[in-house]
Amino acid sequence: MSRTNVSQPAFERNLSNRHIQMIGLGGAIGTGLFLGSAGVIKSAGPSLLIGYMIAGLIAFLIMRQLGEMLVDEPVSGSLSHFGNKYGGGFMGYLTGWNYTVTYFLVGMAELTALGKYMQFWWPELPTWATAGFFLVLISGINTLNVKVYGESEFWFAIIKVGAVVMMIAMGSWFIFGPNTPPQAAVSNLWSHGGFMPHGWHGLIMALPLIMFAFGGLEFIGFTAGEAKHPSKTIPRAINAVLYRIGLFYVLALAVLLALPPWDNLVASLTASGDPYSASPFVKILSLLNIDYAAHVLNFVVLTAALSVYNAVVYCNSRQLHAMAHQGHAPRALIKLSERRIPINALLLTGLVTASSVVINYLSPEGALETLMSLVVATTMMNWALTSFIHLKFRKAKRETGQLTAYRSPLYPFTNYLCMAFIVGLLLIIAFIPGMRISVLLMPCWLLVMFLSYRKLKSNPAATHIVSSPS
Repeated sequence: MSRTNVSQPAFERNLSNRHIQMIGLGGAIGTGLFLGSAGVIKSAGPSLLIGYMIAGLIAFLIMRQLGEMLVDEPVSGSLSHFGNKYGGGFMGYLTGWNYTVTYFLVGMAELTALGKYMQFWWPELPTWATAGFFLVLISGINTLNVKVYGESEFWFAIIKVGAVVMMIAMGSWFIFGPNTPPQAAVSNLWSHGGFMPHGWHGLIMALPLIMFAFGGLEFIGFTAGEAKHPSKTIPRAINAVLYRIGLFYVLALAVLLALPPWDNLVASLTASGDPYSASPFVKILSLLNIDYAAHVLNFVVLTAALSVYNAVVYCNSRQLHAMAHQGHAPRALIKLSERRIPINALLLTGLVTASSVVINYLSPEGALETLMSLVVATTMMNWALTSFIHLKFRKAKRETGQLTAYRSPLYPFTNYLCMAFIVGLLLIIAFIPGMRISVLLMPCWLLVMFLSYRKLKSNPAATHIVSSPS
């Protein structure tokens, strides 16, 4: 392949430490927690707390593997760059397009969730109308300077963090304070069918939905090319993942499940026939007749979904831009605006995620569950590829005698542990009727990637790589 230097303005490093920290935090708190936990509660009951701990540890280990590579080479292309450099052209092509499709699906899921949240106030408002409105709003924000994106994500995350902390404090007051509601008690975690009401089977079947909640953690990786001090900010953000999972998932859900009996909550959520008809967090407050707090929290979960969609648009535009430089996407996506935003990649992201408006118009009831199942499958592929590429990365560094500054713990054991866990999850998904299709489509997807890459290589003009100054 030939290499041609093209003068293109580099990305600006305008994301500060507080931006990076909140972008990482924002990726960890979204629809997976506020809405997706409905399906987890139904399947596992209170034992979901164990599931979030196990899945959270795996997610942290994978983030450490990605973090080691990013600190060594802080680029915006994230995993596709490392796949291309250490795994070969096809690996870079596969990881880049798999990430892109994942974020397209995540964006569509978040836009759908926004419609669900708005229906808490206006039940007759169609989800497609809400999706269309917020798609235009967030796309507009992302056409501005990257610092504007960082600021918007910072404040989105502040609202989410404040709300979760407030929910934990308020729930603890209800449980242990002087005026405890009749149903609130710590014993709710084990007195309604036991801590593991559906046994290990229920917990294992809930793991794929739990992993959906952690799918945004890798957003941190896309900030490396625009971070002011990536060698400091990236490790800080990744090291904080464990306590964030403990606080925002395990502790928050433990407190909330102790307020009403979990089976009453499930019955209320599924009364409409759709377990994702409302956020469990909002529904709990409604069951406790705290309507004013339910309205406030619904605004918060709406903000959470906006935050994740905001991050999706940002990350996918950078991913497409990086792949264009690698020769794995149309060269038109290289173009940067006067504000140094990959404008064509941004427009393509908005255009594809706009299909969620059509999906919600044609099939508003099952749209979210279908999108979530597809996201889980592509996310699992991304994480498996991260562990595999990290093995290649460390091998290359070892052969040249180089030492990295931010080393992944217990290498290579944790790499094989993470990959084995992901293979197990995919086998579980294959036995879940509503999600099975996502696993069955994976061989087809890999075949499409392989054939399209072969066609790309056979066309000299299409494989023309452009060096990236960023």
